[in-house]
Amino acid sequence: MSADSTPIHDILGVGIGPFGLGLAALSEPLDDVDAIFVDQRPEFRWHPGMMIEGSTIQVPFLADLVTMADPTSPYSFLNFLKERRRLYPFYIRESFYPLRAEFDEYCRWVSAQLDSLRWNRRVVSVTREDGVYTALAEVADDSGSIVGTETYRARHLVLGVGTQPVLPPALQGLEGDAGAGASGTGPDGAADSPAAGPDSAANSPAAGPLIHTADYLENRDALLDSGAITIVGSGQSAAEIYRDLIDDAEDRGVRLDWVTRSPRFFPMEYTKLTLEMTSPEYTDHFRALPDELRERVGREQRTLYKGISADLVDDIHDTLYRLSRGGRELLTNLISEAELVTADIDPISGEYLLDFRNTALGKTFTRRSGSVIAATGYKSQVPDFLSPLGDDIRLDSRGRLDVSRHYTINDEGTIHVVGGEEHTHGVTAPDLGFGPWRASVVLAAVTGREPYPIERAIAFQTFGVPADESDAVPDAAFALENSKEMSHV
Repeated sequence: MSADSTPIHDILGVGIGPFGLGLAALSEPLDDVDAIFVDQRPEFRWHPGMMIEGSTIQVPFLADLVTMADPTSPYSFLNFLKERRRLYPFYIRESFYPLRAEFDEYCRWVSAQLDSLRWNRRVVSVTREDGVYTALAEVADDSGSIVGTETYRARHLVLGVGTQPVLPPALQGLEGDAGAGASGTGPDGAADSPAAGPDSAANSPAAGPLIHTADYLENRDALLDSGAITIVGSGQSAAEIYRDLIDDAEDRGVRLDWVTRSPRFFPMEYTKLTLEMTSPEYTDHFRALPDELRERVGREQRTLYKGISADLVDDIHDTLYRLSRGGRELLTNLISEAELVTADIDPISGEYLLDFRNTALGKTFTRRSGSVIAATGYKSQVPDFLSPLGDDIRLDSRGRLDVSRHYTINDEGTIHVVGGEEHTHGVTAPDLGFGPWRASVVLAAVTGREPYPIERAIAFQTFGVPADESDAVPDAAFALENSKEMSHV
C-alpha cells in the first residue's frame, strides 16, 4: 500500500505499556478519535521478571488504566473483577492494593478488547510532511523473525516507550548485551529498545548471572546455584527480591548480601499531604523550577515513589528474626551507605569482585559474590526512530526529551509523551494513578475539547511561594488565563 493510500489516523501511539494502553482504552469510545497503537512485543506484558508470587502494586485499585478519568468506563479494574466473578472476594479481602499478577492480567484483559492495538510491530523511523507523521514499522512473526513492513500515518504521535533498565557504571563492562534489556514502565514499540534476556556476559564459565531486577524470575534458580548473591541498590524491587530469596538462601547455605548507597533501607512516604504531590498543582510547580534545581529536587524525592512499602520492611525484619531463632547466625548481610565503585571477575574462581566505598566514612571494602542483581532503576530515552524529525524534537541540556507542561516535545504540540518524563514533571510521571489524567490532557489536545473533564486543582496545600493578599485579583486573573490555556491543549 502506498503512503498516499494509507489511512491518516488522529493518533499513532508507539509503545503499549500501562500508559499507552490506558490512552488506547480512553480513546476507544470517542467518535471523533481514530487511534492506532503499535508495540514490538507479541502481547502485553508488565514487568514479567518481577511477578513474584503474592507481590502487590504500590497504588490502590483506583489507579487502574481509566478510572481516574472515567469511573464509568467498561475497562476499569472493578469491571474486570466483576467479569471474572472476583469482585466480592476482592471486597472481602479488604485491601486496596491488587496483586501484581492480577493487575497484569487486568491489563491483558483490556488489551484483548481493543481493536486499535497492533503487536509485533517495531517502529524504525518517523517522518513528517504536510502535518502528517508517517511511521515505518517492521512486522515480526511469533518467532521474532521480520516478515515485512507496514506504514502508519497520523496527525498526532504519542510516545509510550517508557523507560529502560539501568546498570551502574561499574557493572556495565561485565554484563555484555544482556541483563539490562527487559522492558520498563512503558514497554517499547521502538527499534532501539534492547532485547530482554538473561545475562550472557560472564567472562569466566564459573561466573553466575549478572542481571537487572527486570530479569529476576527467569534467573532465580541460577542465582541460588551461584553460592553467593549480592543485590546492589534499594527500593521496592530490591526488597521484594531479597524477601523472595532469603528463606531459600539460608536453607541452602547461600550468602545473600543487600547493599545500598542510601543511608538506610528507607520506606516509601505515604502520608496524605505527601500524596498531594501527585497533583496537577505540584506538577505545575515542579515543571516551572530552573533545570538544576529541578534535578536536585528530583533526587531528593526518592522516598516519595522509590521507597519500600512499610509492610515489606517490617516483614523482612520479622523474617530475619524468625530465621535467627535459637541463636542461629545468619549468612545474610544488609549494608547501607555503600556505593559500588568498581567491579571485576576473578579469573581463577569466576566470582565477581565488588569494590564498595562507605559514603559516610570514605573507606572502601571488597565483597566476593557468585552473582549480582542490580536494583538500580530505569531511565528515559530518546527513541532512535525520532532522528528523521531532527530539530523539531526539543531536547534539554542533557540530551533528554524536553517535555512541556502539557506533555509535548515539539512546538506545534503534536508529539506527546506518556511516561518517561520524570525529569521534567517529577513524581507524577511514573505514578499509575496519574496516567489517566495525562491521557485526558492528550485527548483534549487531539480533539480540541475535554472528552474527560480535567481536574486542575485537587490539593489543599500551596506549592512554591504563595501570592501576597494584595495580589489576589491579578493572581486570580492569571489562574483563569492558565485554565483557558489548558482547556485548549
